[in-house]
Amino acid sequence: MILSFGTLSSIVRCDFFVLFMNPSFRRLSNEEPQKLKGKRAIVRVDFNVPQEDGKILDDSRIKAAIPTIHFLLDRGCSVVILSHLGRPKGAVVEKYRLTEVGKRLEELLQKPVKRLEVCIGEEAREAKKSLKPGEVLLLENTRFHIEETENILSFAWELSEECDFFVEDAFGCVHRAHASTEGISHYLPSMMGFLVEKEFEALRGIFEEKKAPITLVIGGAKIDTKIGVIHNFLKIADNILIGGGLANTFFHAKGYDVKDSLVELDKAELARKILQEAGEEKCRIVLARDVVVAKEISNTAETRVVHRKNGEPMEDGEKILDIGPDSIALFEEIIAQSQTIVWNGPLGLFEYEPFANGTLKIAEAIAKSNATSIVGGGDSIDAIHRFGISEHHFSHISTGGGAMLEFLEGKVLPGISVLQRHVEW
Repeated sequence: MILSFGTLSSIVRCDFFVLFMNPSFRRLSNEEPQKLKGKRAIVRVDFNVPQEDGKILDDSRIKAAIPTIHFLLDRGCSVVILSHLGRPKGAVVEKYRLTEVGKRLEELLQKPVKRLEVCIGEEAREAKKSLKPGEVLLLENTRFHIEETENILSFAWELSEECDFFVEDAFGCVHRAHASTEGISHYLPSMMGFLVEKEFEALRGIFEEKKAPITLVIGGAKIDTKIGVIHNFLKIADNILIGGGLANTFFHAKGYDVKDSLVELDKAELARKILQEAGEEKCRIVLARDVVVAKEISNTAETRVVHRKNGEPMEDGEKILDIGPDSIALFEEIIAQSQTIVWNGPLGLFEYEPFANGTLKIAEAIAKSNATSIVGGGDSIDAIHRFGISEHHFSHISTGGGAMLEFLEGKVLPGISVLQRHVEW
């Protein structure tokens, strides 16, 4: 039997909804305290934090894991922590050691954190075995071993040794079937930590509750990373607002000459199919009516507004770098009328002041909205911080860009799906 793209998409969506819309996952929040007392927990966290000259630039991922660790310690557990940092590709790379992460974790927990320069072997085994209730042990970067990313089960088994149960609390990694995210669950009773549970429930709620009107705001540079999300949302969203470099491919598909703008010419037919399917699904795809263009990318660039909707041409050498004021007003109006808003990706090159206004105004509009608002993606979160908008103005800020996109695309996340495997205590 030959399966078309549409057939395969339907099968994936079917598996996704069967698995994630009717979940029966074990959750740390549901475990009885007496069951945890005296047990040794091994917790996968995402401490892949940005560093410069050995200093941590953003510790938000470390802070996000603290509630789960505190919960376990307060219930008489000892805690072994697993994480990766960077992409050392199976080799020991000094700059990717978890030394600074361990120091910051100690400060946040306000208690000592034992640290090892290995994550498997006799030293790791003995350190885990000797750990007492209330103590914390941080093992070394799991990606110093190629067996981690290849999900070699013998490596997962070594990680699991001397531990009583596994807690998955690294949402940013659950879309990867790695030994420390998926493989280890084959050997230990496994459950969601508080961060993964929070992320899972927030994203699942979009599809389960379907509070309409639903608006997807999506930007960024390339169509490849967002196409699956757009395709999935055609069936549930009322509006899809497209900005950033991603929009240029749609402009080109509609016959507008984008001159020197970033555009994926080979994806034009794909963009046309999306526009056609949106009409069939009665989902409104909204592109910018006007755009901010410039011939150079800098903080002192001379800009002008081009009214694309009226067919106004761009000049040779110009690039589309932001949405214009008319488009901002239109996007704001749609956002104000929405009950659910999902935002991933900036609307322009916000890192440069002349092209930041579109992303700023849309971020402010979402923050002011009474809708359920979910924001994800490193650039979107960076923009919020850069503009000084409090995260408290949004219903949920996702810690996992890639994992969030794959969930919204309707893909099954191996680090979560494996938690249905009920290994007994």
